[in-house]
Amino acid sequence: MKSIKQHVDELFKGIPESEKKKIIKQEIVANLQEKVFDLMEQGKEEEDAINKAIVEFGDIEEIKQQLGHKLPTRRNNAKLNLGFSIWGSLLIIALVVFVNFYYTPDVIWFVYPTFAVLWWPLSMVFNWLRLR
Repeated sequence: MKSIKQHVDELFKGIPESEKKKIIKQEIVANLQEKVFDLMEQGKEEEDAINKAIVEFGDIEEIKQQLGHKLPTRRNNAKLNLGFSIWGSLLIIALVVFVNFYYTPDVIWFVYPTFAVLWWPLSMVFNWLRLR
């Protein structure tokens, strides 16, 4: 029954140690062992009974929440993305303006790629407003 104990230890790996955690782990191990014995009495091999008991047990997300385990939260990077897109667009537009005036000063064509480049920060503004 060592694999049941290892499985339960793996399930509770990210949860800080406490008395409540210890008690819950002991109860789960006892319940799983009882399930394994019941399955073995029904004619299953020990390894099959252990695997079936573990699969039928499922996950412990509700138990983790009761023990105070917090799931990692995703950071909202919309503001960072907006700033990056603005600075990136300004650099690209400055490069296009430089190329335009350095190579073909008599024809002003930098306006056209500028409109295309401005879609990047514009889309980031809408994303930031949506997530705000």
